[in-house]
Amino acid sequence: MTKSITIDQWLHDIPGDRKEAVDNLRQLCKNNLPEGFEECINYNMLSYVVPKSIYPEGYHCTPDLPLPFLSIGNQKKHIGFYHMGIYAMPELMQWFTSEYPKHSKYKLDMGKSCIRLKRMDDIPYDLLAELCRKVSPREWIATYEAAIKR
Repeated sequence: MTKSITIDQWLHDIPGDRKEAVDNLRQLCKNNLPEGFEECINYNMLSYVVPKSIYPEGYHCTPDLPLPFLSIGNQKKHIGFYHMGIYAMPELMQWFTSEYPKHSKYKLDMGKSCIRLKRMDDIPYDLLAELCRKVSPREWIATYEAAIKR
């Protein structure tokens, strides 16, 4: 179990060489995510969730927690930009992977939902901002419910 920390505490612990990138990613999320997502610390990451006031059922794995959507994680060798829509929506994944080469000179490094940002000087902020704008909380709830209620 991870101890509970505040957003300010989490931001304070970011290494100096990543602070600017994390601050930029945070601002990008705050400015571009559709209304309804809420910022918090979830799973020891800066997260954007569908709050329980909108989706009282919460996350099926841990119903006490709000429904996760996007997180920024400070990992050992990269900043992880975890976007659950990419994992759950094949058309969004297709769009993102086809657009990425237009925004970065380096090969895309990603897992199921994690875009690994290893070069702080080559983060495709414009593309990530556009990605943030593509899914509303209502769309995410519908996608999530369709996936877990099969």
